[in-house]
Amino acid sequence: MSAARRLVIAIDGPAGSGKSTVAARLARELGYVNIESGAMYRALALQAIERDVSFDDERALVALAADSQIALEPTLAGNRVLLDGQDVSERVREADVTEAASRVSVHPAVREWMVERQRELGARGGVVMEGRDIGTKVFPGAEVKIFLDADPSVRGERRFRQQGAAEKSEAVLKELRERDRRDRTRAVSPLVPAQDAVVIDSTNLSIEQVLARIGEVIARKLG
Repeated sequence: MSAARRLVIAIDGPAGSGKSTVAARLARELGYVNIESGAMYRALALQAIERDVSFDDERALVALAADSQIALEPTLAGNRVLLDGQDVSERVREADVTEAASRVSVHPAVREWMVERQRELGARGGVVMEGRDIGTKVFPGAEVKIFLDADPSVRGERRFRQQGAAEKSEAVLKELRERDRRDRTRAVSPLVPAQDAVVIDSTNLSIEQVLARIGEVIARKLG
């Protein structure tokens, strides 16, 4: 898969839909930068945990964001997440930070701050960006918009495998459903497909099949 033009590719979808894996693979195949919006929110959530800032204090969280250095450093194995120069790539994937990020991200002012940073990163094109409002809010003019979805039970099973502990399977599914509810009902930038997005249901598809379908969308866009 290759592209002469440097496109902006937006991939949205709920937790467990496979968008992070797909975005990372797609970016590598195209030679693009993979901007993980979720990783940026998780980095801020980790900062809030470490500095004891309430997840419900919007003003304090925005001030904390402005006082933090959040960076994504591309590598062959994926992005390194840097917080104030420290590699927190593994820490931000842990369950407590993921849950905190879901709470931090509901605040409109926090989202506005993040959107500005994300637009700066993608201003020149040649990016694959995944999240929950990329095609509707961050890059509404993106040339390619994908909404990746899957049945909740399948998404829960994927999260369960990622976290690994059998006794936590019910808790994982409950947390995913609660996160879905917050994402889809929040007042600012709720999780919905952009009107011009191509919706792909990954319930019964492999990563390779999803990538092939996205490749077809890109090929049509490039003519």
